[in-house]
Amino acid sequence: MATNKRDGMSREEAGRKGGEATSKNHDKEFYQEIGEKGGEATAKNHDKEFYQEIGEKGGEATAKSHDKDFYREIGKKGGEARNNNNE
Repeated sequence: MATNKRDGMSREEAGRKGGEATSKNHDKEFYQEIGEKGGEATAKNHDKEFYQEIGEKGGEATAKSHDKDFYREIGKKGGEARNNNNE
């Protein structure tokens, strides 16, 4: 782990402290706005294949770490949400 020679803090610790300080100074709307800007920038810089690839990787990672009960539960929740939206 890299350590800053000036104060002996690792990058990880510095990043954590910076994140904590930022979260104290900003509200939910700030994070929503920067997330939206980031999403727009990503969409401008990447094509359909990029999103297909990251979706596939995410699906594979999820499949490795969850069992049938997980998929049963999220399927049930999705069905309930869909039914509630159609009422």
